[in-house]
Amino acid sequence: MSNVELICEKSFSGVDNQIIDRFVEFQHALIDKDEDKLNKLILDDYELVHMSGKTQSKDEFIGEVMDGTLNYYKSEISEPTILWDDEENASLIADVTLTAKVYGINGKWTLNTVASFVKIDGEWYFGKWDN
Repeated sequence: MSNVELICEKSFSGVDNQIIDRFVEFQHALIDKDEDKLNKLILDDYELVHMSGKTQSKDEFIGEVMDGTLNYYKSEISEPTILWDDEENASLIADVTLTAKVYGINGKWTLNTVASFVKIDGEWYFGKWDN
């Protein structure tokens, strides 16, 4: 069983599927603490908005993943939907349940996720994660 699970009744194709795949790839990189992959997938002006309202830049976020402040163990992505702004900007909307140890607290949290993606030179990149 994978540590990233897509729970979904519908199927995706084309560009929608590319965005779903990119989000799954990002979740794997978080769990695996793959710094190179995270740097590749996330735009430099990335912003993470935590449930508490705290915001983090790309460097702050990746730094806390790598130093063990943020530890992700499992991700369940439930019923994602892709919304389009235009051909190069889209958002993935889903409930994402993370099993994690965050700032020293073990738990399982369901995040009402809005993940923004931008297409640059034919590739999709993660621009913002709003929980």
